[in-house]
Amino acid sequence: MKPIIAPKLGAALLAWPLWLAIAAFLAAPSSAVADERIGVMAAALEPARDAGNTSGDALLLNATFEFEMPQALEEAVQKGIALYFNIEFELFRKRWYWFDRKVVSSTLTYRLSYSPLTRQYRLARGGLSQSFESLDEALALLKSVRNWKVADKSVLISRDEYDAQVRMRLDVTQLPKPFQVNAITSREWTLASDWRQVPVTAELVRSQN
Repeated sequence: MKPIIAPKLGAALLAWPLWLAIAAFLAAPSSAVADERIGVMAAALEPARDAGNTSGDALLLNATFEFEMPQALEEAVQKGIALYFNIEFELFRKRWYWFDRKVVSSTLTYRLSYSPLTRQYRLARGGLSQSFESLDEALALLKSVRNWKVADKSVLISRDEYDAQVRMRLDVTQLPKPFQVNAITSREWTLASDWRQVPVTAELVRSQN
């Protein structure tokens, strides 16, 4: 019997890790495309107790984001396409015996639009909206979230520990269908951050009970 099978098999086994490394290298940029286009510069929770808070004690989120608007998105806004940005917050109760339990999931949506008639940009949040002379002014407000109520105090139990996270992303599902295709094929239409951890201190938990 000619001893040629074993050398070929050995060569194939030696080459296999190389192919894995190449595949991993080629796959890495695809995940990076969708992430880190938006930076979460700061994020913090704080309690709210004042007469203006009709819902009682609450958890408020303050967060600062940073990004450059891609030219394709800027041109789309100027042509009358509204952009929707979602700021998403999640709170988890830690469980040593199982997966952490998600106790809060909140989304804050901003709508950015442009009116050719008034030549003004408009940023809307819920039933409130504000007009701006420039895109930079509108983005400055979008990037700075203040006093967003993400939960009532009742979700926090003093004997438990919690993790929280926040992110911002462009909601491409709100785009017209042709632009949704662009969002799949072009990096310029992908605007999102990674999840950023938000500290939930023991003092914060105690203050809510």
